[in-house]
Amino acid sequence: MSLAVAMALVTLAGILAGYRTAFVLAGVSALFILISDLPMAWFGLLVSRIYGNVLSNWLLVAIPMFIFMGLVLERTGVAEHTLRACQRALGGSAAGMGLSVVIVGVLLAASSGIVGASVVLLTLLALPRLAEAGYGPRLSSGLIASSGTLAILIPPSVMLIVLGDQLSVPVPSMFAAALGPGLLLVALYLGFVLWQSRGLPRAGGEAAGGPLAALILVRDILPLVLLIVAVLGSILTGLATPTEASGLGAFGAILIAALYGRFNPAAILEAARETVVTTSMVLMVMIGATCFAAVFRGLGGDDLVRAGLEAVGGGPWAALIVVMAFIFVLGFVLDWLEITLILIPILAPVIVLMDFGLGLTPQQTLIWFGMLVAVNLQTSFLTPPFGFSLFYMRGAAAGRLSNRDVWLGVAPFIALQLAALGLIMAVPALVTVFL
Repeated sequence: MSLAVAMALVTLAGILAGYRTAFVLAGVSALFILISDLPMAWFGLLVSRIYGNVLSNWLLVAIPMFIFMGLVLERTGVAEHTLRACQRALGGSAAGMGLSVVIVGVLLAASSGIVGASVVLLTLLALPRLAEAGYGPRLSSGLIASSGTLAILIPPSVMLIVLGDQLSVPVPSMFAAALGPGLLLVALYLGFVLWQSRGLPRAGGEAAGGPLAALILVRDILPLVLLIVAVLGSILTGLATPTEASGLGAFGAILIAALYGRFNPAAILEAARETVVTTSMVLMVMIGATCFAAVFRGLGGDDLVRAGLEAVGGGPWAALIVVMAFIFVLGFVLDWLEITLILIPILAPVIVLMDFGLGLTPQQTLIWFGMLVAVNLQTSFLTPPFGFSLFYMRGAAAGRLSNRDVWLGVAPFIALQLAALGLIMAVPALVTVFL
């Protein structure tokens, strides 16, 4: 078991040193096969694991298609068009401006699932309007970063696909389970915005009213809403698999771009190229993580984890709290993909055997645990020093936001996410209600 500990430490050191995560995971796995008493046949086992878990896994085809869908909506300007429409509809007051940022964040999350695109769009378009409405730089930065980060939790989310694959849970179940936590976070954000915006002066412009304005709003957002309903509805009702629905979403995104007169072959090709790069990165990390998990278990790492959680004392709930705290701390320095692919294959078999006294089936326990991990990992986009949403936002803000403003601005929203995590932990029905 000392080799399992050494393997974990060497892997963490390599990642923190700045080496590519995929190559660190695969290289450390090969190294510890050579220096341990594991037979050389383990190299053949790794090849079969890679083929069975990654290369022949048709579920993973949904990842590039959903990424492509989001990139098409962003590159062709459809997402920006929708954002401006919602801001016009709700921009007549300070509270309306803040609420519009959250609502558009939800629409972008459900249509793209790409955090970077959502945060950059919201920063470019909403940051000046929030300043005009009287929002300070701290509240504006926290609101934009947290609203954009909803893209990692609200379906269709690449993280939920990866989590479902690692937990061996159907992705439609993960999507359905994420609706409750997603709505909870949105409600907390909206309540916080209403509370913070009390007493602020009215924004510079009034919201457009009348039947004509309503028709314009419907025209501007209805196609995107219909695409979201078609993709998620086909998955949740069982009419299509996630892979099939992802193809529908990618094709629908191109149709919407053409409908708005924004179809641009150059933008489509750019989206396709970026999809290839992003998908390659995800799959390479998955290959490395598959190697790491197999060798770590071969060295007795799963028994070590189980013994460590049992040694915590206080029963399953204390062990779960320790796991959540550990994941939260790792989120300061590691990406969600790295944490998911390294820890979930090790922790899930241990968690599913614990009795939390909730009356959940083993699969429901895994789904509930997956949602706890998902909400927890959402904070990794906001926690300094390596929170990706913070980098995206500061880059798009072009010097209008300081590090201090950004870090203090996201702190209340991190607290809201941790509060949501506690509620989901205490009330599993928030996860199971839509299953």
